[in-house]
Amino acid sequence: MTRSTPLGRWLILLAATCFITPPAIAETPVTVEHALGTTVIEKRPERVVALDMNELDFLDRLGVPVIGTARDFVPHFLAKYRDDPAVADVGMIVKPNVEKVYALQPDLILMTSLQAEYYAEMSSFAPVIHYDVDYRDSSSGHIRVVKEHFLTLARIFGKEDVAQAEIAGLEAKITGLRALTEARPERALLVLHNNGGFSAFGLHSRYGFVFDAFGVKAANEASETGLHGQPVTSEFIQAVNPDIIYVIDRTAVMERRPVLDAATIENPLLRETAAWKAGKVIFVDPEAWYTTAASITPLEIIISDIRKGYE
Repeated sequence: MTRSTPLGRWLILLAATCFITPPAIAETPVTVEHALGTTVIEKRPERVVALDMNELDFLDRLGVPVIGTARDFVPHFLAKYRDDPAVADVGMIVKPNVEKVYALQPDLILMTSLQAEYYAEMSSFAPVIHYDVDYRDSSSGHIRVVKEHFLTLARIFGKEDVAQAEIAGLEAKITGLRALTEARPERALLVLHNNGGFSAFGLHSRYGFVFDAFGVKAANEASETGLHGQPVTSEFIQAVNPDIIYVIDRTAVMERRPVLDAATIENPLLRETAAWKAGKVIFVDPEAWYTTAASITPLEIIISDIRKGYE
């Protein structure tokens, strides 16, 4: 009988091992239905471009890197992306540079309605997912849309457990806030400051979710929708006489100025309101409220800002 050599025995063992090892399981494609079409992600993306700061925040919370993003208005809570040499600048949030995006050879592009006009062009060279968040009227389902989109991204990147934990934390904060707001009688007014002028937001507006999802009672029940609210006068604010005023300083964001505060705001009639007299004029984080407001981190900041009006 022929005795096998050590090398022969090793080759036989190797062959047996290869025979019984099951083949690697292929990734399941993810199909995403959105307002602009249907996008099929065949494999886990490795070269992702985020054109919107909400999308960048979602990916940051999931621990997913990006190769490019718009850098014109990066909020402070995403500051690490401003000068990261590994992250290319692909233009402005409302006007991305298509050539720069193409040059990065992405395998996934994330956008919102602010970039929707570029969907067809960008879809010609990469899968594109549109985030169906309504920036004009968030009075119904805003938090649901945020959670669903976050879970969609988590499914694409195999991060469902991370997303579920993040969502649980957000839901706990919302529950705690509603327990506070629903038990209190105060009426709140949300105003946007823009170069000395003010616009107000009612129940059906960009910030409708503050009243719908967070339980804040509105001092202004106007139904106008839009990105910048309904222009109002100082006399209007005085007449409404809210118990709490939340001021979103758009000028601070757009002109990169310090945010208004009680010492710098120039509005004598504002000082006649119940809110001012009670110290309930809250100058909120404008980068969370104005630049984003539709992902996990800014919603947490908004919740914190709202609580200040009740403390």
